[in-house]
Amino acid sequence: MERYKKALESARRQRQTAASTEHSAALSTTATPPPQSGIVYTQTRMIQVAPEIVRKNRVIAGIADDDPATSTAYKMLRTQVLQQLRQNGWHTLAITSPVADEGKTLTAVNLAISLAMEVTHTVLLVDSELRRPSIHKCFGFTPERGLTDYLLEETPLPEILVHPGIERLVLLPGGKPVNNPSEMLSSPRMGKLVDELKSRYPKRIVLFDLPPMLLADDALAFSPYVDAFLVVVEDGKTQREEITRTLDMLQGSNVLGTILNKAGDIGQAYYY
Repeated sequence: MERYKKALESARRQRQTAASTEHSAALSTTATPPPQSGIVYTQTRMIQVAPEIVRKNRVIAGIADDDPATSTAYKMLRTQVLQQLRQNGWHTLAITSPVADEGKTLTAVNLAISLAMEVTHTVLLVDSELRRPSIHKCFGFTPERGLTDYLLEETPLPEILVHPGIERLVLLPGGKPVNNPSEMLSSPRMGKLVDELKSRYPKRIVLFDLPPMLLADDALAFSPYVDAFLVVVEDGKTQREEITRTLDMLQGSNVLGTILNKAGDIGQAYYY
């Protein structure tokens, strides 16, 4: 826990000098323009995201250089994550938390967007919290199908992918909620899907938004399929015992670090 205490003190020192971060976004409500990256989505469903929705949900879509307070924390997090992934040859990353409502889904969404701004790769964000999938709510749309349809009904993957109008980013919604997600996440079909997502595009980074570690065995059951984990904790809420138990449960997995969420005046702080 000494590492945690030092990192927590460092994050709090950073917030004393950092500007207040307001998570906002401005996505065009007109038709999505041709992507500058040259990527053309011929089968993936394309949606139009309303700016007021992403502002309300604190999604940082479309980070601009003239708004550094919004993007600095995620850019720094992105850089450190990319360094770790590239150094180890990893392509899959799971985001979890000890308990519920610590901001892990929003962190996963914003990190995915920030990663997608790097022109050297594409990003796929998978909603793997199958008890209460919510990534689609951050973007303000209702998915027609999702991961549960793929796992239960063998719906073809192209029919459930969604492009939210952000270059190099694709979403895989969770679909309808289920009562037995740990069995589904650890199933051979899920393992086959992860292998396909990793191998089809060598320049793709796949993020999985997983359920909290201490509320069910879903994330633990899925852990063999993913290269590494990030753990989101909330400043002033998450107990040290909860962090310790979570990290103990992940001892057999690669943990890149812990993200400190809602740290004072900054929307997101982080440490490794």
